[in-house]
Amino acid sequence: MAKVKILSWNVNGIRAVERKDSFIPFIDEEKPDILCLQELKVSKEEDFPDKFKKLGYEIYISHPKEKKGYSGVAIMSKVKPKSISEGFGIEKFDMEGRVLRADYEEFILFSVYFPNGQKNDERLQYKMEFYNEFEKYVERLKSDGKNVVICGDVNTAHEEIDLARPKNNENVSGFLRIERDWISHFLNLGWIDTLREVKGQEEGLYTWWSMRAIGARDRNVGWRIDYFYVNNQMKSNVKDAYILAQYKGSDHCPLGLDLEF
Repeated sequence: MAKVKILSWNVNGIRAVERKDSFIPFIDEEKPDILCLQELKVSKEEDFPDKFKKLGYEIYISHPKEKKGYSGVAIMSKVKPKSISEGFGIEKFDMEGRVLRADYEEFILFSVYFPNGQKNDERLQYKMEFYNEFEKYVERLKSDGKNVVICGDVNTAHEEIDLARPKNNENVSGFLRIERDWISHFLNLGWIDTLREVKGQEEGLYTWWSMRAIGARDRNVGWRIDYFYVNNQMKSNVKDAYILAQYKGSDHCPLGLDLEF
């Protein structure tokens, strides 16, 4: 049986993580087979730190097409994928560099940085449209019998258990009913929230802590807005799902998925 360890981390700027000297110790300790990154905030391949290119991984990056220092996702892989592609075929979404797809022998992997809807109503609408169009795209893959792994920053906490202060955030994008309903709908289509599949209703499992709230991380006043989803047919392949909150360097922490084939 082949085992695959996939980690995902919204680094909130790959250069910022480099300055904090938190990335290489994380790699040395965890030794992922595949690492998905979000919110790189680099505009071209050359901006990716050279020392990270020497860690023994194939590195693939999707950049925003217009805004510099914005968004961006990556996949770092010990094994070279069969193919790599950016986006999902709709220009107004693909131009922000939010989706990277890697096709492997056993599954298709997506590293995704879903939009944030807090800026204004227009961005919330953009976020919801992104959700719906991405859903159509991966549903087609699932319907074709493909195994699919989706990871990244979904920018929404699903249930009250997924954030420390649910009542205070009912009217905040990231916990709006319309956003949460989309996740419920997505799961009802036959996708699995792997962390809840493994951990059940365990509380205090968060992946993001506001830097505006003093001591939020130390007090674990956080949100779970980063996820690993797999299609239902992969349920038996999921061996573990977990959050690695001990790693600093970003306002998000890494999370992981162990698969076996």
